[in-house]
Amino acid sequence: MSADCLFCKILKGEIPSTKIYEKGNVMGFVDIFPQAKIHLLFVHKNHTPDINHMSADPQTIGEVYQGIAEYTKAQGLDQGGFRVVTNLGKDAGQTVFHTHFHVLSGEKLGRFGS
Repeated sequence: MSADCLFCKILKGEIPSTKIYEKGNVMGFVDIFPQAKIHLLFVHKNHTPDINHMSADPQTIGEVYQGIAEYTKAQGLDQGGFRVVTNLGKDAGQTVFHTHFHVLSGEKLGRFGS
């Protein structure tokens, strides 16, 4: 963990969050600046600054996606659909440099790709 990382502080309980999932090395919580009716963040407890760094250990990505799958199935989000997004770098909109995955759902989302 990184001492000055916002998400590491959330993981350690130093900063409050609305936790919705925790299992093994993965935690999910509600985004405080939602971009959709349902906007969740899933993080791995091992600090990496971005998806490229996390890719050095593909198991971590698998653990996060397993957590997302378990949560979305249990909550029925897979029925209506959801989007998973991660950003890499400031130009892409990354503001917290701890790899995290946004899960957006709960409404019809704008068209993105095909």
